[in-house]
Amino acid sequence: MSEPVVLVAKHEGIATVTLNRPEKLNALNRDLRSSFCRVMQALRDDPEAGVVIITGAGRAFCAGLDLKELGAETTRESGTLVRDGTSVSFITVIEEMHVPVIAAINGFTVTGGFELALACDMIVAAEDAQFADTHARVGVMPGGGMTARLPRAVGIRKAKELSLTGNYLSAHDAERMGLVNRVVPRGTALKVATEIATQILSANQGVVRQLKKLYDLTTRATLGDAIKIEQEFFRAYNSSANLKDLESQRAAVMERGRSQTSAKR
Repeated sequence: MSEPVVLVAKHEGIATVTLNRPEKLNALNRDLRSSFCRVMQALRDDPEAGVVIITGAGRAFCAGLDLKELGAETTRESGTLVRDGTSVSFITVIEEMHVPVIAAINGFTVTGGFELALACDMIVAAEDAQFADTHARVGVMPGGGMTARLPRAVGIRKAKELSLTGNYLSAHDAERMGLVNRVVPRGTALKVATEIATQILSANQGVVRQLKKLYDLTTRATLGDAIKIEQEFFRAYNSSANLKDLESQRAAVMERGRSQTSAKR
């Protein structure tokens, strides 16, 4: 019997959620997205989960949406579950968490995976991490908050450069831009994220939750409107986009990323 596509481990107030499709670079197929949503919804109301860490199995954090299964039905709907009549996505379940969420990043963090990381409260990146927004290279519009969150993290001009070129960003460059909290040795991102989580748990938890909520309200006052605008573009573009060549374009994007990484060494 195969392992679940999302693994959950809880220890002393820390819930570690692992995207578990390593052979596919943890690409977000429908099964992974829906499983992730269910796991995060359960943790949101779990009194034993004071901090949540999201990481990826194998050599990538997440390579984005699984383009092999994308078609009219899966591409044009960004939500994967419906709760109380509202569409729930792998991004909104992170936004709805009452406790801090830390991304522990290893390897490729691309497009939808990049959006997932941006939705987290903190990012710890291993030195081999690579970030990229490849929407323009693959030929799809973002629908997970990229154009709303990336400029808030690195500034509008740098965000436009990253999105319009599709270039890969190293962990150290990401740290210099303020995109990630820390860069750590390869293989230690989860360990360091756990150390940060432990420090958070040693503080007053009532204040921690209120501070998280307050930061979200004060720094993202217009985030909802920005995401609504992006969703309108997403639906309008993808309703007429040619989806047949997306997988071959993804392969070219990944190869470009590998060549850029090799050139920087």
